[in-house]
Amino acid sequence: MITMNENKDNTFKYDTSGRGCCIPKSVETPEHINQSRCCKLPSFDWLRGYDDPVEKEELYVEVRFKNDHKEFFKHSPDLLLSEGDIVAVEAQSGHDIGIVSLSGDIVRLQMKRKNFDPEKTEMKKVYRYAKPIDIINWLNAVSLENDAIFKSRKIAADLGLEMKINDVEYQGDSTKAIFYYTANERVDFRELIKKLAEIFGVRIEMRQIGVRQEAAKLGGIGSCGRELCCSSWMKDFNSVSTNAARIQQMTLNPQKLAGQCGKLKCCLNYEVDDYVDALKDFPDNRLVLKTKKGDAVYKKSDIFKKIMWYAYKDDPNNLMAINIEEVKKIIELNNEGKLPEDIESFAVIKDQADNVENDDFDQLSNYI
Repeated sequence: MITMNENKDNTFKYDTSGRGCCIPKSVETPEHINQSRCCKLPSFDWLRGYDDPVEKEELYVEVRFKNDHKEFFKHSPDLLLSEGDIVAVEAQSGHDIGIVSLSGDIVRLQMKRKNFDPEKTEMKKVYRYAKPIDIINWLNAVSLENDAIFKSRKIAADLGLEMKINDVEYQGDSTKAIFYYTANERVDFRELIKKLAEIFGVRIEMRQIGVRQEAAKLGGIGSCGRELCCSSWMKDFNSVSTNAARIQQMTLNPQKLAGQCGKLKCCLNYEVDDYVDALKDFPDNRLVLKTKKGDAVYKKSDIFKKIMWYAYKDDPNNLMAINIEEVKKIIELNNEGKLPEDIESFAVIKDQADNVENDDFDQLSNYI
C-alpha cells in the first residue's frame, strides 16, 4: 500500500512499508528511519562512527530495493553516502532507485561474508542522490506492482502454466519489471513474456525462486507467534534434515516440523549444536543396564539436565530417572561382571505413568 500527499511546504509524505521499504518523510530533508521497523532483512552497522583514515579511490555501499533484494555498488569519494539515503544507481538498462542499507568499511566485510569479490566482479555505480522527480517516478512505478501481480497470475492461469507468480518488482525508471515465480517443473513462459510486455509496456524478466525464498518475500507469522526468520533477519538458507529433530528428541511429525514454506523449519538448526555437545557426555543408550532384579532398557532423556530414563523389560511403565554419572557407574559394574541390586537405588525420581508428573518435575528440579 502506497500513499503520497503533498504538504504546504512542498514536501511529500508516503508509506511503502508493505513493500518492505522505509523511505524518508521529506524529499528535501531525508532523515534516518529505523530499519528494523519496516524493511525486511535489515543490516546492523556495528562499525558506525568509525572512520578509516586511509583514503580510497572507490568506495562501496549496499543498496536495498524491494524486500530482500540487495546489491553492492561502487561510488566515488565525492559522493558522501550514509545509511538511509535514496540513490539513483546503474541498471542493465536505464537506472534504478534504491535505499542505502550499509556504507563504509562494514560493506567490505559484508562482501566477504557473501563471497562477493569486487575485484573479479564488474560492479555497477551509484549515479547520484535521487532527485525529487526520481522519487516521484519511483513511487508511481511501485504503485503498479500489486495490480501487476494479480493480472500476471490470471494470464499465467489462462495459458495453463504450472507456476505461481509470487512478487513483482518494478525498476525505478518504470522501464523494467522483474516477476518472481515458483514452479515444481521447468516452465516455458515465452508466450507469457510476450503477453506481459504487451499489457504492461515494459521489459519483462522472469526470475525463479525456491519455496524458502518465496516465504521470505511474502513474510508471515510462524507457529512460535513471531515473524518468520527468513523474512526478518535470516540471509542464508542452510539445509535442514530430520536428523536435527532426532538429536533434539522431537517427535517426527511433518505437520509440526514443517514451516509455512512446506520445508523443515530453519529453527531446527539453531540449537542442534548445543544438543550435540551435551550428548557427548551421555553413555550409549543402546546398552542394557543389568541388575539382580532384572534388565533395564533406555526410554528417554532430559539432555540439558543430564538425566536418562530407564525401565525394566518386564515393567515398561515403571520409569526411573537416573543421572548419567550413575548410569556410567552401573555400566562399569556390568563391565566388571558385577550386578547391582536394582536401579531404584540409583534413581532420582520414579514415575508410574507414561509422562512425568508435575511433582516429579519439581523434585527433579530441586535435585538438579
